[in-house]
Amino acid sequence: MFYYLLKYVVLGPILRLLFRPRIEGLEHVPASGAAIVAGNHLSFSDHFLMPAILKRRITFLAKAEYFTGSGVKGRLTAAFFRSAGQIPVDRSGKDAGQAAIREGLGVLGKDELLGIYPEGTRSHDGRLYKGKVGVAVMALKAGVPVVPCAMIGTFEAQPPGKKIPRLRPVAIRFGEPLDFSRYAGMEGEKAVLRAITDEIMYAILTLSGQEYVDRYAAEVKAEEAAAAKERARTFRRFPTR
Repeated sequence: MFYYLLKYVVLGPILRLLFRPRIEGLEHVPASGAAIVAGNHLSFSDHFLMPAILKRRITFLAKAEYFTGSGVKGRLTAAFFRSAGQIPVDRSGKDAGQAAIREGLGVLGKDELLGIYPEGTRSHDGRLYKGKVGVAVMALKAGVPVVPCAMIGTFEAQPPGKKIPRLRPVAIRFGEPLDFSRYAGMEGEKAVLRAITDEIMYAILTLSGQEYVDRYAAEVKAEEAAAAKERARTFRRFPTR
């Protein structure tokens, strides 16, 4: 109930007013039955913009940190994300990927829409990064189509670290559903999973027009953070005079 209150009365109208989203290809999202909507991830706002414009309810897999905050703010944040149809997934540890797949298959098993960001994290620089194969595993195990989606302009509207979004129009593009039934029963084949994931990422790239980086975003973020830390350490040791 609260999901639809947010969608149609509280959050949805505000998001439409702020971002004035231009929607393209909405007819590609199935009107019924299970399906995966796989998109790029540029902004915190992405979690709410797509549900606001879709006719059907969509459930996203969200990082567990949104649900584990302390104090009143933490409890309110957790309650909000649950009400908005988000499912917490612990992304740490060796079993993180399996936990996400298990939760995603649970959503698809109820003939619902599952939203997923194959990159695994928000892009920190606006580029599109290599996708993780969990989306391919779920598509094959559930036997469902994958609808590629591109968020355009949300990085400029609300880049990482910016709490209040800028007022500017954005676009949301949906591509034709991708059918991977030809790979049925091959979810244990690494080469097949990689090929499916790359096909999904190429479809997203075609819709978004982003620059593509054939590396995982989390790895690049970690390297850049380590480099920044080393520069700061060097500066402290040898400050400019």
